[in-house]
Amino acid sequence: MAQAAAEGAADVRLLRADAVSDAALIEAGGYLFVCPENLASMSGLMKEMFDRTYYDVLGRIEGRPYATIIAAGSDGEGAQRQIDRIATGWRLRRVAEPMIVNFSARTPEAIAAPKVVPDKVLKQCRELGAAMAEGLRLGVF
Repeated sequence: MAQAAAEGAADVRLLRADAVSDAALIEAGGYLFVCPENLASMSGLMKEMFDRTYYDVLGRIEGRPYATIIAAGSDGEGAQRQIDRIATGWRLRRVAEPMIVNFSARTPEAIAAPKVVPDKVLKQCRELGAAMAEGLRLGVF
């Protein structure tokens, strides 16, 4: 889903959470946070990225736009709330409704199984990436 959003945005820097640096956050004009929900929370890698960078960029990225895409097994709301709480602390500005993709994986077998993202969802991810990029390009955000 992150790859599809990056394709839609075209001129974008796509980074895994463990590769995000303070400098990358400061250089970016906006953010699209994409992660799975694990045990009603954002992924450990995403949490670690926020833990590692939070204070070093605090006060340096205020007002920038952000959006989210959450891959959920059941509801995704826990991960969404966590990211929104952190974004509020950074004083970021949400510019798109949260996108939560529910894969309805509730059994151990369904949770462990590879997920296939429907084409319709990939299209929505591309559209969100394109909208973020266009808003930044036009100075709307």
